[in-house]
Amino acid sequence: MSNDADRNIRWGFLSTANIAGKVKRAVDLSSNSEVIAIASRTEEKAQAWKDEHGVERAYGTYDALLEDDGLDAIYIGLPPSMHAEWTIKAAEHGKHVLCEKPLSANAHEAEEMAEACRRNGVQLMDGVMWVHHERTSVMKEIISSGALGDFRKMTAAFTINLGELLPEGNIRLKKELAGGGLGDLGYYCIRAILWAFDEMPNEVTATARYHKGVDINLSAMLLFEDGKLASFDCAYDTATRKWFEVAGTKASLVCDDFVLPGNEESSRFWIHPPVDEKSEHTVGECVQEALMIEHFADAVLSGGLNECWPQEAINAMKVCDAVLESAARNERVAVL
Repeated sequence: MSNDADRNIRWGFLSTANIAGKVKRAVDLSSNSEVIAIASRTEEKAQAWKDEHGVERAYGTYDALLEDDGLDAIYIGLPPSMHAEWTIKAAEHGKHVLCEKPLSANAHEAEEMAEACRRNGVQLMDGVMWVHHERTSVMKEIISSGALGDFRKMTAAFTINLGELLPEGNIRLKKELAGGGLGDLGYYCIRAILWAFDEMPNEVTATARYHKGVDINLSAMLLFEDGKLASFDCAYDTATRKWFEVAGTKASLVCDDFVLPGNEESSRFWIHPPVDEKSEHTVGECVQEALMIEHFADAVLSGGLNECWPQEAINAMKVCDAVLESAARNERVAVL
């Protein structure tokens, strides 16, 4: 891998799913990347995506794309059950990996993925876009400054109403693909809680409703060493909610669209009661998806590895595992 920071990272995409088109836009908007190749399970699908999105090469198998020596990085937009297999294969081909969330089907797989990437000297990152938004850095500065006082509680939610899409056919509801609301939606909430508290919970307790063995409505509480509490809920049958609140002894910080800001021109959050007589805080234009690509590419071009990204994803998967176990057993579970 060259350390020439002036060149672009050359991407190959595994999967022609809808999310791949969104990530392609992010790459196009970034300053240091370009999409070169696409792979699908069939030559026809890959060729159609290639023609629609204007990339150079199309492959009818995922293995064929990994053999392409003209690629630096791979975006994996496949179902969670396939993340470990193809991340490890990509790493063994010397390709850096941006993998959709959740990083894997479970924490054990996440650790295997991270180890494979570390062993082969390639970067691994999960595709949690909101953590790269400039607003996220501003909120973190306030949280870390002590302006909220001592932390006591965090609450988060990410829900959507799939309506008639909820029954059969939606891959989110396929147990064999590691589907479910926790990995699809709750993963964002868990990442937010770990981001705000900078520590792992000791125990969790959770409850859920299921559809054919897949969680579709789940609530959980995370218990921390010093008495701090965090709770979140995620669901496929509830109106859209994508917010969190971090509450301390002096004030609380509220963000009502943390997963995806309402628009790219500006974003906002609130402090209650106001700090320095200012309640609403705004951040200017930012395309978080493009920043995610740029941050990933910067790490690759630096010639080093950012170990924080895979570890943050592993930690989130450990909490996910404990939450699912707690909901299944209907009892409090330790986070291992």
